[in-house]
Amino acid sequence: MSRNPWTRRDMLKASAALAVPALVPAHALGLDGSAPASETVRVGVIGCGGRSRLIREGADVKGFRVVAACDCEIAKAERYVKELSGGEKWGVYEDFQKMIDDEKLDAVMVETTTHARGWITIKAMQAGMDVYIEKPMCLTIAEGRAMVKAARKLNRVTQVGTQQRSMPINNWASDLVKNGAIGKIKTVLAPNFVSPFRWTKTSSADVQGPVDKWWDIWTNQAELRPYSPEIHHGWARWWDYDGGGLCFGVTGWGTHSYDQINRALGTDDTGPLEVLLEEPVDPDSDTYKTVAGATVGGTVIGETGDIDTGTDYHGMARLRGPRAKVTMKFASGTELRLHLDGNRGPGLGAIFIGEQGKIEINRNKLASNPKEIVRAPENPGPNRRPETAYHIENWIECIKSRQPCNADIEIGLRATTLCYLVNIVREVGHAGETLKWDPVAERFTNCDEANALLDRTRRQGYELPAV
Repeated sequence: MSRNPWTRRDMLKASAALAVPALVPAHALGLDGSAPASETVRVGVIGCGGRSRLIREGADVKGFRVVAACDCEIAKAERYVKELSGGEKWGVYEDFQKMIDDEKLDAVMVETTTHARGWITIKAMQAGMDVYIEKPMCLTIAEGRAMVKAARKLNRVTQVGTQQRSMPINNWASDLVKNGAIGKIKTVLAPNFVSPFRWTKTSSADVQGPVDKWWDIWTNQAELRPYSPEIHHGWARWWDYDGGGLCFGVTGWGTHSYDQINRALGTDDTGPLEVLLEEPVDPDSDTYKTVAGATVGGTVIGETGDIDTGTDYHGMARLRGPRAKVTMKFASGTELRLHLDGNRGPGLGAIFIGEQGKIEINRNKLASNPKEIVRAPENPGPNRRPETAYHIENWIECIKSRQPCNADIEIGLRATTLCYLVNIVREVGHAGETLKWDPVAERFTNCDEANALLDRTRRQGYELPAV
């Protein structure tokens, strides 16, 4: 696997730094009579929603032990422990900092809503925790960069939840692309995922008197609005809380797809140079309608040509949300075209078109033209374990070795950045105008309007901690 040399050096320095006893919790070394991290990593879960429950499929990983759960809605944490602890005695908390203090943890999994992840992650790292961060790892590009800086300064082992990074079949196929199996990559085709809506129904001016403590905490950095089930249960649809976290949303499945692209192109430590909004955002994006790219008899029509993993989009074409085709260009000359909005194709991957053929990489599925490319005997074949187990296993191994994870926080930020570039150019709305992106400075060089969307004002009390 290709790694950022700077990251590797930085993590090696981290290993050396962690040899200083003052930086290592006593329980991690077994000095307080508990099992050392070399044997068992004690983990606390922060956020007990649906994704957190799915993560439990990786619970069979050796050396991984959940011992506590936390949610600002305490009843959710109680249900989580009752239903998933298997009869073990887990701590139940509504304050994650108290959980960290009381439970002698080695690491935490941040499975909260997107808009709370940055604040919680940095605080957990400050408390000495290694961190598994659900994807997308941040709400803005600037927030993500602050998280990376904190992880480096505090020498924390981090894994972002783009679990395809740890799937043998996906990594094998990515290496085919990266190592020239189909020649120089000219074009990458990926799904045209939808962006979030702006919330306009209520504002802070509508808040009358104090709100419930849990709602204040849940709201985190966002504007404090009156409680709304549309926000609380549908937060992934709204700009203030996510980047489009629905299935087939930009930061939902899009994060997986774009991370797969970075892995195969070898762009884990950089980004595109140009971002083009090819068409205006559909003004009727809140209305169901069929878009081009349908299938006939299982055969893909249009740009995908004659290869297809056969993955059903489950109605992506009819999903509500802002959507317009976007193209990005990398320094290599490769064009990333976010054009696929039909009902079949690589919903969790992409089609790589090279000078000598095509490879379609989806989650746990491959296709190629010529077909022989992916029929090589070294193809590891589909996963034989729960998909998340590979990723958690890698995280636990790296906590023990102090080496970078497969989806280290820098890698996670670069994939998340692609998502937010899509959202930003759609929000700015300059169709047909190429916006220049500097992946080192992480700023646009020709659009101040777009730069204003790289960060946002945080609510008092939820500012990112200084590190």
